Amino acid sequence: MLAVTMGDPAGIGGELTLAAWRQRANLDIPPFVAVDDPVRLRRLADVLGWDVPLRTVETPASAADCFADALPVLPVSLAHPAEAGRADPRNAPAVIASIDRAVELASAGLVAAVVTQPIHKATLYGSGFGFPGHTEYLAHLTQAAEPSIMMLAGGGLRVVPITVHEPLATAISRLDATMIETMARRVAVALQRDFGITSPRLALAGLNPHAGEDGALGGEEVRFIRPAADRLRAEGLRLSGPHAPDSMFHAAARAGYDAALCLYHDQALIPLKTLAFDEGVNITLGLSIVRTSPDHGTAFDIAGKGVANPASFIAALREARTIADRRAGR
Repeated sequence: MLAVTMGDPAGIGGELTLAAWRQRANLDIPPFVAVDDPVRLRRLADVLGWDVPLRTVETPASAADCFADALPVLPVSLAHPAEAGRADPRNAPAVIASIDRAVELASAGLVAAVVTQPIHKATLYGSGFGFPGHTEYLAHLTQAAEPSIMMLAGGGLRVVPITVHEPLATAISRLDATMIETMARRVAVALQRDFGITSPRLALAGLNPHAGEDGALGGEEVRFIRPAADRLRAEGLRLSGPHAPDSMFHAAARAGYDAALCLYHDQALIPLKTLAFDEGVNITLGLSIVRTSPDHGTAFDIAGKGVANPASFIAALREARTIADRRAGR
């Protein structure tokens, strides 16, 4: 049993939850319980004209008993009725409470994993939410000893951005060898633990065009990126690079590694979303619990219309189940 959070109630998360339950039999979707407001889900299903029976439950165990016949919901009440496409700060506490409850269940071993629907960060920030996003908040809730890691997967590609949600100039200015080496070691361990890859192969991207052309097009590769890669190889890590970023994501190149270490957000997400825009999955590494998420946002512009593609959410459910089973030795 997985726990699915509410996400922003004005976004597409609710209809993705409903759509996945409707396709449960045809697409081998693992059982899940929605940590959500049953009133808003009922209204949404009625607006969309979807026949989705709901059943309010008190525990994940009771959710497992009814999943085949009804969508189980662990109730979290909204302060104000949700309006599709219009984020409402009054509902921010319920969004956060949904995440808190799902993580609590996973930490207690009552659900196997958490799958988070997209949040609208600006709305949460306006309500005093003090974290850059889901990833950092989950690390806080689980009392992670080290910062959590964002991995994106889809289309036969796994990418990990070493710097994430910050201005590009800031990301480049603070990038150093220690960050690269620490991330590479932790990703290698996660690939073994969560993906069953005995001897992970990592590919490190360069920062500058052509990976710097030996310093002619930028000095970062010479000063600290290549030395970091050399030290990692000396430790025994199967790491290649730094590679020219423009030639490491085609099919033949992807066959040579299990995950790409990228130096900034868009360097990782542009190839991933090009290959798997509808089916990409966000996976948080380094947590005591399993967490995945669809790799897209709230999509306010299409919310409530029933046209949102649930493929990424369904892929996130499946990936969560796979990782949880692997951790459990199944």
